[in-house]
Amino acid sequence: MSFIYETTIIFRPELGEDQVNQAIAKFKNILTEHGTSQIDVHNRGKRRLAYEINRHRDGIYVQLNYPGKGSQIAVLERAFRLSEDVIRYLTIKQEVPKPKVEAAEA
Repeated sequence: MSFIYETTIIFRPELGEDQVNQAIAKFKNILTEHGTSQIDVHNRGKRRLAYEINRHRDGIYVQLNYPGKGSQIAVLERAFRLSEDVIRYLTIKQEVPKPKVEAAEA
């Protein structure tokens, strides 16, 4: 069964636009190496955090949407943990809706 994954990443607020784009490219590359073909990136920009994380009050939010299997999630989240630029991340999965088949009328 295939799923749609949505990963939200919060980057450190002091990163420049080029640094954020490089980090996004690195994470997209990890996903493509592990079999994900279509990745939608939504850069939500700098926003105020609901609470302080690692002495940061703001963060740069980026959302990645991609189809795939669960095997690439562990690799991606390991890269998030090793990156000093990422202060928080969350991945959720959603089932792909099955197309509705209409019954033929007699």
